[in-house]
Amino acid sequence: MTGGASPRRKGSAFERSVVAFLRDNGFPQAARTLAGASDDRGDISGVGNCVVECKCAARIDLAGWLAEARLEAENAGLPRFAVVAKRRGVADVAESYAVVPLWLLAELLREEP
Repeated sequence: MTGGASPRRKGSAFERSVVAFLRDNGFPQAARTLAGASDDRGDISGVGNCVVECKCAARIDLAGWLAEARLEAENAGLPRFAVVAKRRGVADVAESYAVVPLWLLAELLREEP
């Protein structure tokens, strides 16, 4: 997406829908992070020890998005991070992509009972 008010509105709406989904699925503390901080701490906080970065973009940039999320997790002092990317043409937020590096996926799967 390019700059302007419309992409910001779409991004904010997507963040709100991700927060609602997380709250409905076991993360009642999930909340949008205040914007404008010089040390960005991600888009969504209150999801355990993880920073969530949301992307609602026409072009996919996984490497750039994960690098951004990693930095935001460092800023927040948290060990984990994830990117939630809206699927183009799919309205259901539950069908969004959740992206983490492989080392983090292995860590999360090891924690399963």
